[in-house]
Amino acid sequence: MFVDKLNVPSGITFDDVLLLPCKSNVEPDQVDVTSRMSKNVSLNIPIVSAAMDTVTEADMAIAMAHEGGIGVIHRNMSRERQVNEIREVKRADELLVRDVVTIAPNTSVQAVWHLMTKEKVSGIPVVGISKRLPTPSKSSDLVGVEVPLPKELSDGKLIGIVSRRDIRPIVESNPTKKVEKVMTKDLITGHEGIPLDDALERMYEHKIERLPIVDKKGNLKGMISMQDILHRHQHPRAIRDEEGRLMVAAAVGPFDVERAVALDAAGADVLVVDCAHAHNMNVVNSAKVIKKKVGADVVVGNIATAEAAEELVGFVDGIKVGVGPGSICTTRIVTGVGVPQLTAIASVVDVARKHKVPVIADGGMKYSGDIAKAIAVGANSVMVGNLIAGTDEAPGRTMTIKGRRYKQYRGMGSLGAMSGGESSDRYFQEKRGGLGSTKFVPEGVEGAIPYSGTVKDVTHQLVGGLKSAMGYIGAQNIGEMHKKARFIKITPSGYKEGHPHDVLITDEAPNYPIDE
Repeated sequence: MFVDKLNVPSGITFDDVLLLPCKSNVEPDQVDVTSRMSKNVSLNIPIVSAAMDTVTEADMAIAMAHEGGIGVIHRNMSRERQVNEIREVKRADELLVRDVVTIAPNTSVQAVWHLMTKEKVSGIPVVGISKRLPTPSKSSDLVGVEVPLPKELSDGKLIGIVSRRDIRPIVESNPTKKVEKVMTKDLITGHEGIPLDDALERMYEHKIERLPIVDKKGNLKGMISMQDILHRHQHPRAIRDEEGRLMVAAAVGPFDVERAVALDAAGADVLVVDCAHAHNMNVVNSAKVIKKKVGADVVVGNIATAEAAEELVGFVDGIKVGVGPGSICTTRIVTGVGVPQLTAIASVVDVARKHKVPVIADGGMKYSGDIAKAIAVGANSVMVGNLIAGTDEAPGRTMTIKGRRYKQYRGMGSLGAMSGGESSDRYFQEKRGGLGSTKFVPEGVEGAIPYSGTVKDVTHQLVGGLKSAMGYIGAQNIGEMHKKARFIKITPSGYKEGHPHDVLITDEAPNYPIDE
């Protein structure tokens, strides 16, 4: 009986196989790498940044969205802070600024000057609101005093704009003069929903840098700046929601329904139920509750078998695959549990594809060729940590070791991550206070990886490698990659042959780091 347990199948991972080159009419620069993270969230590049506290916070998520991927804000922080991280991403590329500082027409010139200085703006819309700003009776009362001024929401009828240029000549000589006497009344405005190109053309034509946006009744709804439009044109591959904001995902604990609801309300496009073992039925049942309470797509992970996929495909919008493949994960060593990653991906895809549920391959990828292999066995996208943790946008601290720059990188199952934050439940362990942190059983390590530049530079190399692989295989898009890709199993000698050998590397390539 127990001997039969050892009649087992083989598990395959990245270094065990190579993709076979095929007849091709496809050039790498012709391929389409768009894909899906979840049922309702499409990506322009199939790369997702990991929900790790040394990988993804707002800066990383913004950079990933600009490049066409998506970032998953980690949950090793308070609920309030994570909500603010989501909001920061959503505001990052917002063209129509709705929270505009406005003033009433009877506001004094001196008061407006103080407001411009405080808010660091060169012009303020004047709206016909009922609320009036207090005006001191004597100009001397204003000298050296910061006048308390309310920040009105843009909900009044736009009647003018006042700029520093309008009031600079009289701010000292006539500080109590009302802005309605000096404001610009002949306004250039745009309507709600104006196309960006039309807005930009209007600003160029009239030589203005900001365009007020009004509704049909002339009420001010917000402002668009030329700088923001030009900035957006610099990121043509960026993924955006229906309102034009950058898309972002957030990790939630398997039992933290309140956090999930808060993140959904903050605007998260995808919620990733983040757990080391999502085939735990308590996790499955709780994920079903989360799915019913939020409007965002819900991705659940991690799993590694077809049986686990069967439990999830009925209600999830995406599945994340990977038990122990990460470079800083020790789950397989500490517990003896896991499935080699390519086998895990293929097993889950065979189930998920029948239900049109996208699959995310999470972990184990060291090079761009590994991304190609993960997609070749059916993954729709890949989640990476190690490959981008050395970038400027990663939140890990920077350090210098033997004259070379490195960045901190640690597993969410490491002792530091579990004892210093709020995500120890990912590994079904609890922080018990006091000396409780010493009672954790870590399933990860802490370390450092070489500094690697910007996310833009790194994703360029990763996507470039994937496109080259698709050219070798003759795949025009990700769907054809799934259908056409074939593998060959290699020996240790074959693996060694594939790496640079019999040479001293003197110049490190951006897509092939040298191990030290």
